[in-house]
Amino acid sequence: MRYYPLVSLYSRRKKIDFFLKKIPKDSCILDIGCGEGWVKSYCSGNGFSSYVGLDDVHPADIKGDIRHWQELGLREGFFDVIIAFEVIEHVDCLQACYRLLKPGGKLLITTALPHMDWLSRTFERIGLCQKRSSPHANLIYLKDAPYFKKKEVSIVFWVAQWAVFTK
Repeated sequence: MRYYPLVSLYSRRKKIDFFLKKIPKDSCILDIGCGEGWVKSYCSGNGFSSYVGLDDVHPADIKGDIRHWQELGLREGFFDVIIAFEVIEHVDCLQACYRLLKPGGKLLITTALPHMDWLSRTFERIGLCQKRSSPHANLIYLKDAPYFKKKEVSIVFWVAQWAVFTK
C-alpha cells in the first residue's frame, strides 16, 4: 500500500468539497497533471460521464505537455472544466487552459502562495506533504494571472491559493 502524507490526504478531501462536488456530472473534464489519478477515481466513483487525465507519466489517459495540446489531439473550446491542482507553479499553462475551455468554462487551480513556498518546502522535508515533482519555477499570485477576467481566489491555511477562473 502506498503512503500518502497527512497534509496531502487532508488537502484532497478539502479539494473534493471545495471544487469537485460543485462540478455538474455531465461536464467534460480535463485534469492536467493528474498524477496517479485520485481525481479520476473520484469522478468515476461519483457518476461523472466525461473525464480525461493528462500528465507526462503513467497512468494518464493522455501523456504529454498541456502546452502542446494541439499535438495531443485536444480541441480548442472543448472542455467545460479544467482541473490544475499543483500544476501552474511548475509550468506556465494558463494560455493553453484558456484556449481549451468553452466560453463560460471553469479552470480550477491550486498552487502555493509565492511568498509562502518556503513553508511548503518545509512540510515536504518533514514528510507532511508530498515532495514536488519538479521545481516551482512559475510561482504566481493567482489574482494577477492573465487571460481570465472572472477570478475567485481564496487563500487556504496561509500557504496556498485555490481559485476558480471562468472564461
